[in-house]
Amino acid sequence: MENLIFSLNATVPIFLTMILGFVFRKVGLMDEEFTNKANKFVFQAALPALLFSDLSQANFLDVWNGTFVAYCALTTIACIVITILISCLWKDKSIQGEFVQGAYRSSAAILGIAFIQNIYGTSGMAPLMIIASVPIYNIMAVTVLAFLKPERDRLDGALIKKTLKGIATNPIILGILAGVIWSGFKLPCPPILIKTVDNLGKLATPLGLMAMGAAFDVKKAFGKIKLAVTATVLKLVVWCAVFLPIAVMLGFRQEELIAILVMLGSATTVSSYVMARNMGHEGVLASSIVMLTTFFSGFTLTFWLYLLRSMGMI
Repeated sequence: MENLIFSLNATVPIFLTMILGFVFRKVGLMDEEFTNKANKFVFQAALPALLFSDLSQANFLDVWNGTFVAYCALTTIACIVITILISCLWKDKSIQGEFVQGAYRSSAAILGIAFIQNIYGTSGMAPLMIIASVPIYNIMAVTVLAFLKPERDRLDGALIKKTLKGIATNPIILGILAGVIWSGFKLPCPPILIKTVDNLGKLATPLGLMAMGAAFDVKKAFGKIKLAVTATVLKLVVWCAVFLPIAVMLGFRQEELIAILVMLGSATTVSSYVMARNMGHEGVLASSIVMLTTFFSGFTLTFWLYLLRSMGMI
C-alpha cells in the first residue's frame, strides 16, 4: 500500500496539473498565443536549465559502474530501434516522430532520483542511469523529430546538413553537454548560480504540463487513441517485461534494478510534447501518450516493484 500511495503521489499531481492547463484554456486564462510562448520558453530556457542542474550536480565518478552504464545505454538504444521499426507499420507517417519518442522516453531524471530516494534514502544508481540514458533520450528525440517530421522534405545532403545543425544547436542538447562537462570536470557551482539555475529549471515541469493541457484537443486525441494506447503499453509494460529479466540474469540487484525499472517503465516525460511542438509536430499524439502513461504508471510501477520484491531482488 505504501508503494501504491508513493507512486500515486508521484504521478497523479502531474496528471492534475495537465488538467489545470486544460481548464485554464477553457475559462480563458491561457489562450493559444500564451500557450505557444510558454512552450517555446520551456523548450529554450527552462528544460535546458533543468537538465543542466540535474546532470551538473550528479556524482557520476563516485559510484561508477561500467557494466551498469553500458546496459542502460544499450537497452535504451534497443527500445528506440524497436519502436522505430514498429512505427514503420503506421500508414500515417506524420505521427511517426511523436509515436517513437513517446514510446521510449521516460521521466528518468525527474522521477528516478525521487523514486530511489524514497526506497533507499539515497539517490543510489540514479545518477549513472541518468548519464547513460537521458543524453540518448534527448539526442535521439531531437534526431527522430527532425527526420520524421510531418511534410518533411526529400532526404538529401541539404536536409541532412540542416538536421545535424538543428541537433547541434538544440537547447536540450546544449543543456546536457554543459551539465556533463560541469560534472566531469567538477567545476565549482556558486550558490547564487546554482540556485538561479534551479529556479529556472523548476519552471519546466509545471509550466510545460499546463501548456500541454491547454493545447490538448480532445477530439484529435481520440482520433489517435489507438496509437497512444500502443505507445503506452510499450512504455509501461513491454519494455519492463523484456528487459527486466535480462537485467536480473546479468546480476543487477537492489538500487540497480530500481534505477533500471524507472528507466524502462516510468511515464513519458512531458518534455516530449514540448519538443514535438517546437520542432514542427502537431503534438496531439505526444500529449495523449504523456497523459495516459502518467495516469497508469502509478499502478504499473507498483506492480513491477511488488514483483521484484516478492522475488527477493530488491
